[in-house]
Amino acid sequence: MKNYGNIVGWGKFIPEKSLTNEDFEAYLDTSDEWIYARTGIRVRHVVNQEEQTSQMAADAAKEALRMAGLRGHDLDLIILATSSPDYLTPPISSQVQHALGAKKTAAFTLVTGCTGFIYALATAQQFISTGAYKRILVIGAELISRWLDYNDRSTCILFGDGAGAVILEATEKQSGVMSFVLGSDGSKAEHLILPGGGSKHPPSHEMLENNLHYLKMNGNEVFRFATRILGSSLREAIREAGLEPEDIDLFIPHQANQRIIDSAARQAGLPPEKVFINIENYGNTSAASIPIALCEALESGRAKIGDTLAFVAFGAGLTWAAAVVKIIEREEQPRKSIWKLPILRWFS
Repeated sequence: MKNYGNIVGWGKFIPEKSLTNEDFEAYLDTSDEWIYARTGIRVRHVVNQEEQTSQMAADAAKEALRMAGLRGHDLDLIILATSSPDYLTPPISSQVQHALGAKKTAAFTLVTGCTGFIYALATAQQFISTGAYKRILVIGAELISRWLDYNDRSTCILFGDGAGAVILEATEKQSGVMSFVLGSDGSKAEHLILPGGGSKHPPSHEMLENNLHYLKMNGNEVFRFATRILGSSLREAIREAGLEPEDIDLFIPHQANQRIIDSAARQAGLPPEKVFINIENYGNTSAASIPIALCEALESGRAKIGDTLAFVAFGAGLTWAAAVVKIIEREEQPRKSIWKLPILRWFS
């Protein structure tokens, strides 16, 4: 009997502090009209001085746990997708595991840029399919604002911070990740890169003087890549699930650029009314964008239990990922008896 990983809880964290397009107008050669026309973004949220990626991830996870009626120790595994951890080591997944009180729960961090959440979902499904684990927390969290040069118009207007989380629970009913498509093209790695801070360019005065600690992006190349790969990978994922475009109830894409989203939906044969977009209010939150959008879609009623959803993303690497996911009604969970074992002992 095959096991599936149904999504039984979800949650998000959005920092309160926000930056509007008008905030950039004050010191950059740009305007609200220019930014919105090219990206679809009007507002993005960024952390305050005290907030960290681990805190955002833990807060989103706690909301998902509350919704599912679970506690940290009920989890078998935590997979945290991020490219902006608190530290290079220890892994941020262990920090979040501790914050949730998930003692002895396995945890690891997955790094594939903006595609991280879909990669993590696909990975979680494999653990559940084999029967190795029954409950897995998947988090996408990103704190990009501290890696941006706010004088670089090509990057600073695009990104925001946030976190989203879901809980997959094993069931024999078909649900969860019905298909996925993952890919990578490392020959284009330099088009979206944070050069400094790793072993090639470790922290140094020279690294700082050359601004290697800031995110660099070749926007034209990334745009061309995304518009070429997203539609085809999304069509492939739908086909692998044995479905047609009309079977998809809602398309929830990575929220990077309005024009890229429109292109992917058009290539996959999905009409505008089946596309969920919230980039206007958050900008590109990288690995957090799809789980945040999923939470908002479910909270607003755009997505509901029983729906078949399609996800697609692209990111640093350059990587891409697509998945078809179905959320079903949760099965009644058997309650653990507090008296059965003692009675057996009394009568043995």
